[in-house]
Formats: sequence, C-alpha cells, structure tokens
Amino acid sequence: MESNKDVTIYDIARVLSLSPATVSRGLKDHPAINIKTRKKIMDMAREMGYRSNNFASNLRRQKTNTIGIIVHELKSQFISSVLAGIEKVTAGSGYDLIIGHSSEAYNKEVANAHNLFHKRVDGLIASLAFDTKDLAHFTPFVQKNIPIVFFDRVEEVPYGTRVIIDNVKAGYEATAHLARQGCRRIAHLTANLGRNVYAGRLKGYQQALADHHLPFDPSLLLVNDLSEAAAIRSAREILEMDQRPDGIFITNDFCAAVFQQSLKEAGCRVPEDIAVVGFNNDVIARIIDPKLTTINYPGEEMGEKAARSLLDQMAGHISARSTDTIIIKSELIVRGSSLKSSSLTPAR
Repeated sequence: MESNKDVTIYDIARVLSLSPATVSRGLKDHPAINIKTRKKIMDMAREMGYRSNNFASNLRRQKTNTIGIIVHELKSQFISSVLAGIEKVTAGSGYDLIIGHSSEAYNKEVANAHNLFHKRVDGLIASLAFDTKDLAHFTPFVQKNIPIVFFDRVEEVPYGTRVIIDNVKAGYEATAHLARQGCRRIAHLTANLGRNVYAGRLKGYQQALADHHLPFDPSLLLVNDLSEAAAIRSAREILEMDQRPDGIFITNDFCAAVFQQSLKEAGCRVPEDIAVVGFNNDVIARIIDPKLTTINYPGEEMGEKAARSLLDQMAGHISARSTDTIIIKSELIVRGSSLKSSSLTPAR
C-alpha cells in the first residue's frame, strides 16, 4: 500500500475479513458490534494509520463543525482575551475555530470572509477593520442563513448579532473623571471615527465636556492609527502647543503608555502637568509608572457572550437572522496617571 494514500474502512475490512459496515460501526463504538471485535478494529485502525474523514461526513450532513473568526489584529491583549472567551465556550461543543486576521485592512477582511465562506464554516464571529467601507462581503453568509455575530467594532446592518460595550458611556466616564480632577483643557487621542467604537467614545468625550462647562476645541482632537509611532508624534504635537492640555483621554492603553512615556522623557510630569486616561485595561496599564487610569473592557466576557449567541443561533434556539445587541458592562479604573486630586485612592 502506498504510504501517501489514505487508509479507508475498506482497507481495514479486507485485512480483518470483515464487512465495511462492521468496521464502520466498530470505529464508532457501536454497541451492536461486540467488544472484542471493536477492539480488534480499533487496534488495526491505529496500526494502519487510519484517520476518520470527519470533513466528508460533515459535508454530507451540510455541516463542518467549524466556526470562522475575523479579527482586526492578533497582538492586542484585548483580542487575545476575546479569543480565549470564544474558545472557552466552544471547546466543549465540538467546534473547531478558523481565525482570519485582517491586519486592519478592508481588502484582507474581504479576502478572509470569502475564504471562510468557501471553507463552509457553520457560523462567523467578526470585528471590523479600521477602514472597512461596506459589509457586502458578509452577504453570502446571510443568503445561506449562516449566523454572524459582530463584536467590538460593528455596524448597524439588518442582520447579525452585535456584542459591544456602551462606548458613549465609557468615553463620558473617562473624560468626566479628568474634569473632576480639575483638568480644563482635555485632549482626545483616538482613531478612525468611521468605526462605532471611536465615534461613540468621541461622543461621550464631547458630552462630558459640555456637562462640565468646558468648550470642545477641535485642535485638541487627534485622530491617527494608535500605533507606537503615532503615539510619539501625538506627544510631540501636544508638547509643542502654545496652550498645552492638562489632561488627555486616549482610546487605547498601549498608545496611552507610549504617549505617557514620551511626555516623561520630555520632562513633562504625569499627572501634575498632563493627566492621562487610557482604554482597555491591558497589562501594560499596571506596569508603567505612574500606573495608567483606564476603562476596563472585559474581552473574555465579550468572547464568551459572542460564542454563546452564535452557538444558540446554530442550534436553532435563536434565529440566524437575529439582530440583537448585547451590551457588556465596562468601568473606570482609577490609577496614578490621572490623580491630580488626593481625594481618590488609586487602584492597583
């Protein structure tokens, strides 16, 4: 027998002088086959290197037992925690995960969606890239009644469940905290305002300014890709302003940490000169000095809720055309980077 040829139940049946039907039942541990025969079949299957063709049998049942996931980055602690939450829920349900990574590019997201569709995934969990223009690449899933759950970065479309936090509320709490600390010129460093997460946080920022009788100054709104290089550029831009802000709300902890370090290296004191608030509650927020005030964004819980919703849809408990929105609770964690006032005790 050729070494590169897959061993079939017919090969095992021929060696053991059994019928293919008996071998098939034996491999499935069917009680109709006696224990000795089942053991003989299993032993021979192992010896011959037999691999069950689950893919073919699943296709016959119009099911592949796979879930597709599209994420916009992989090096984010938030995304890692979301994936951990998804895996935690799906591990015991017999589903394999196929992960596509868009690298914040619309074209790659489109390619990932097409690839996962042609791999016949039973369901899809997705978070949109920075520059996603439209969601037409998800239409084939909708047409085939393949359930979709969007998380974090979502759009209002007439299909797909959405799992999000209240970004407006989170942006409000971050900015209001800075105002309560006595900040009167509060800057906001964020990303593509076409994405719901950043648009919502900006809206919360603006509402908090208004409620604390502070003007919105467009020159204090900095929009970039939140990368390390962008954080350094933004810090320089802030430091070169004639009227520097005395507080800043940044929508990403890594970017906030780099920004804060850049301020310190330039001789600017945090929080005395400029108070800093980040977003996500990544590990880096607890490592830098001073520790970073941030919004806790429970990624693992978000992944668990997304996975449970998808499994319910695939099981028929919820319509595959569900358009529910699930809102996860977030909270402000106050640490040293924003504490101009001594009336609050920082978290660890």
